[in-house]
Amino acid sequence: MAKYSRSALSMKESLKEISEQKAEQFLNTFYFQYGHRSIADLAHIPMAIERLSILAAIALVDETRWDGQERSTRYQNFKKSGFYVPEFASSEERDLYLETVRLLFAEYEAISDEMARYLATQVARPDEMTQEAYQRTLRARAFDISRYLLPLATNTSLGQIVNARTLETQISRLLTHTHAEVRQLGEALKQAARSASYNVNEAAYIRLVDEIREQDPALAERAREVLLKDVKVAPTLVKYAEANRYEQETRRELRQAARELMPPAVIDNGKPGAAFVVDLLEDEPLEIELATTLLYAADHYSYRQLREAVSSLSAVRRQEIIDLGMRHRGKHDELLRPFAAGQAFRFDILMDIGGFRDLHRHRRCIQIEQQFTNLHGYDSPEELSAAGLRGRYDKAMLLASDRHDHVSATDDRNAEQNAQYLLPLAFRKRTLFKMDFAEALYISELRTTPAGHRSYREVAYAMYEAVARRHPSLAKYFRVHDVRQPVDLLKR
Repeated sequence: MAKYSRSALSMKESLKEISEQKAEQFLNTFYFQYGHRSIADLAHIPMAIERLSILAAIALVDETRWDGQERSTRYQNFKKSGFYVPEFASSEERDLYLETVRLLFAEYEAISDEMARYLATQVARPDEMTQEAYQRTLRARAFDISRYLLPLATNTSLGQIVNARTLETQISRLLTHTHAEVRQLGEALKQAARSASYNVNEAAYIRLVDEIREQDPALAERAREVLLKDVKVAPTLVKYAEANRYEQETRRELRQAARELMPPAVIDNGKPGAAFVVDLLEDEPLEIELATTLLYAADHYSYRQLREAVSSLSAVRRQEIIDLGMRHRGKHDELLRPFAAGQAFRFDILMDIGGFRDLHRHRRCIQIEQQFTNLHGYDSPEELSAAGLRGRYDKAMLLASDRHDHVSATDDRNAEQNAQYLLPLAFRKRTLFKMDFAEALYISELRTTPAGHRSYREVAYAMYEAVARRHPSLAKYFRVHDVRQPVDLLKR
């Protein structure tokens, strides 16, 4: 396709002329020497990534140009999925980690079963619904609740179809990550792209070649070369994908700048007892937005807290913070995501990790994430109290939080990263979502439907309410569902 766009040959003539060697020569000239990176947009690569943690999956899919699907916590039971175990400096810490994760899985399984039984007492099976469909639907509703107990270490799987340019930037970003598992994932993707792809017909072709060999060995060898030739999907386009020094050094310096700016300020966790916080931010000068957004991902403070501190600085000091985001930028480095600024609708959202994973799928907005922490507490589905399970649930959450603090306080250089795997999806994290009006309307409409999860339904409705308060004349255009209305548990 790239050669076709740069020659007078027809497509069929280009296909006949091309070979693996000629393709590599062409790409070395136009892609790497001339910098025509749009060439890589033409190569779309399907990949299956399996047995990675939920934490790593969140990092993997954090691409604005990403297409894929992850294993659902609603329709599948994760009790046998296994979990990721990082490297530990001592066997004692490793044993404590294993004990904690296994306990969380045991509670996940028990509460899944208990909630399914409880929900069956709350809604009868309609005559027109089969017993199988009835049980499957209630089981999915039960998983919506029990998923809060799944730790970030939980293994999951996903499939993605991305173009080679996105894959190259994805690999580089993963290789730059703070967590060893994610860096290993980046290496695995790079190796997979440069290796032979999976041939679903291989077994059938081998049998065919064997049958031909019985009649004509020479013809069988020709058939083997055609049918069983290794096909490498992107051996050239990703060969130079490496860890991004620009991002590594900038991350380190911004974290230090945030600590200097906010000595030890109290972190804003919203109203006591609130399950989530949705804060629609007002406009401010672009320089203040850039400096604040650069610092946002470096710690766990709210955007308003950081903006107040940044606004109090001199213009020179604010410019120094922005300079930190540019200082290490190389010739071919794209700007860091915080520089995608100027959107009219900016929401600072504090919500449970499980619900965040659903909103994370919206690609038409800029997302600036903070790291996983227990500093903001955890969410508790109201159904747990009605089912008499709230005490058991709280006990598991407090244990996970205590073990997180214990692991993160050790002398292990990876202690902070290892501890995050122990946090269940119920714990809350901050993310800054920046978008235009169309995306704010789309998220509000799509994510308030009754079939959705309670967590993101309430967040999406709060987004609608925030926009309606600020722009009353636009409220009528939102076709949202009122989340305060009762939900039919059997409707999906």
